[in-house]
Amino acid sequence: MTLKTLVLAGATLFSTSALASDWTIDPQHSEADFRVRHMGISYVKGSLGAVSGTVHVDESNPTKSSVLASIDVTQIDTREPKRDGHLKSPDFFDVAKYPTATFKSTKVERAGSGKLKVTGDLTMHGVTRQVVLDVDGPSDPIKDPWGNAKVAATGTTQIDRTNYGLVWNKSLDKGGVLVGNDIDVTISIEAGPKK
Repeated sequence: MTLKTLVLAGATLFSTSALASDWTIDPQHSEADFRVRHMGISYVKGSLGAVSGTVHVDESNPTKSSVLASIDVTQIDTREPKRDGHLKSPDFFDVAKYPTATFKSTKVERAGSGKLKVTGDLTMHGVTRQVVLDVDGPSDPIKDPWGNAKVAATGTTQIDRTNYGLVWNKSLDKGGVLVGNDIDVTISIEAGPKK
């Protein structure tokens, strides 16, 4: 899954109005969420874990900016402890062996007013695949109550979990399977200047 890493949309903090060239993703105010089909009739939603990393901003040309982000998938949370335990097991993420998912951008493109397409390598469960994040943002920098500059952005993508070796499933009596293959990922990032 992504984990839509994912991993990962910190790559969207590119702005000609940015106050600094290098930004640090704030794990306490950033998250990677996902949803996946359950039995073909509903969705299971959850959080993949804390997002951390750094973003380099080319203030004169956002397309030359870059990001390196990490998701702590040992913190995966669907609000159901037994399901979370299964997702952490070798049937899915195998977090004892692969505790993090990483995203490294390879290309940033403008995609309209206030939007970007960020292409990069998502590594998860020991497998690396290229993904594209559709990004809203970044926001204009603002200052928090303590005078610290902050920017934010949100990225979305969809990945096929089987491309990352996450293939566990169960067939249903009337056809179909328990867990869908396509994972919708949303990454919401807040960042401050790197110190």
